[in-house]
Amino acid sequence: MNVRALLSRLALALALAGGIAWALVHRDQLNPAELQQKIQTLGPWAPLAFIALFALATVLFLPGAIFGLIGGALFGLGWGSAWNLAGATLGATLAFLTARYVASDWVARRAGGRLKGLIEGVEDEGWRFVALVRLVPLFPFNLLNYALGLTRIRLSHYVVASAVAMIPGTVAYTWLGHAGREVAAGSETAVRNALLALGLLALVAFLPRLVRRFRHNGPRWIEVRQLQTQLDRGEQLLVIDVRGPDEFNGPLGHVPASLNIPLPDLAVRIGELEPSRRRRVAIVCRTDKRSAKAAELLMAARFADVAIVRGGMEQWQREGFAGAGAPTS
Repeated sequence: MNVRALLSRLALALALAGGIAWALVHRDQLNPAELQQKIQTLGPWAPLAFIALFALATVLFLPGAIFGLIGGALFGLGWGSAWNLAGATLGATLAFLTARYVASDWVARRAGGRLKGLIEGVEDEGWRFVALVRLVPLFPFNLLNYALGLTRIRLSHYVVASAVAMIPGTVAYTWLGHAGREVAAGSETAVRNALLALGLLALVAFLPRLVRRFRHNGPRWIEVRQLQTQLDRGEQLLVIDVRGPDEFNGPLGHVPASLNIPLPDLAVRIGELEPSRRRRVAIVCRTDKRSAKAAELLMAARFADVAIVRGGMEQWQREGFAGAGAPTS
């Protein structure tokens, strides 16, 4: 990295740190009613101003819930949800790009041990991880935007997954803000709308349990490119091929260093895998039908992390990866 690029990154990091520090010091002075009045005076420019302020607040670690309520009060349920989602997505994207530009290379060079494994695990999941943590608030929203920028998740996957997964929460907060304005105005439907908004918030709060239950009910999937990347990194991954021996050494070959246990024998030989119970396991067959059945057996035996190789050895060959044991012509 040349000196000019290093200085520009350092300047951006210092400016961002200064902005966040200022926002944290003055966050108690944020007056939603006053902010709402100022935005209203902008007329047709109000939506753009609101989106920009929402995005800036996200970058500076200001609470997004306040802007969600303001959006509902100012613009109603429909347009308020649209502008709230636009502001939150834009802010999340700016924070993601800032972290990637300023520090992702530095983190990649110095990450090791558990941190490296954590980052690689997030990258392997990609958009699925982004969608999950948007639905399940494991980490604070503003901090998560920067943390994900330190990974190599594709920007397009991050933006789309974030926008889609944030819809339920966005609608809930917008509805609550809209209902609050109706209450203040003495509308006859205010109480009904307020109760519906609270009910939607309760549903959003319960959604993480449904997501976790869904994820735990079945094994995850892994693409052949992801599998090849993990093997190239030398990760501690057990690959089990559940085809018969004739297929294992047949024209498609097999994944290098994979263990061949035919599906009919897996239940009997599952005791051989006891030392690998806490390791990550990838199951492969010709396509992925037998792999899915094998995954059910391993998960029933309480194996911690089981993945099905999507498309199996046929997809492995289509991707151009070398298969060990394949006869040469």
